[in-house]
Amino acid sequence: MSNCIFCRIVRSESPANILYQDEDVTAFRDLHPQAPVHILIVPNRHIAGMAQVGPEDTALLGKLFVVARQLAEREKIVDGYRLVVNNGPQAGQTVFHLHVHLLGGRALSWPPG
Repeated sequence: MSNCIFCRIVRSESPANILYQDEDVTAFRDLHPQAPVHILIVPNRHIAGMAQVGPEDTALLGKLFVVARQLAEREKIVDGYRLVVNNGPQAGQTVFHLHVHLLGGRALSWPPG
């Protein structure tokens, strides 16, 4: 989707602090962090949200989580971090391109929201 901010970041058309990128996945720091470490991990292919995920996306979804673990190690937050996927406006999704939030660097309370 040409006007999606995350698609533009993936294509290097919008600035971002890219921490990881390969042919399938891009990860970058959130512009409005909710924790000392707040990284967004996105598929390079536009998928609006979890409602659009199909069986053909199984490997891609797994890769999002593997990249999240690698980034948690790099950021030295393996002792505690949270992965969040919001789906839809009622869940707080504001950018309609599937993404995983990697949050850490401080104690995270429960329940969220």
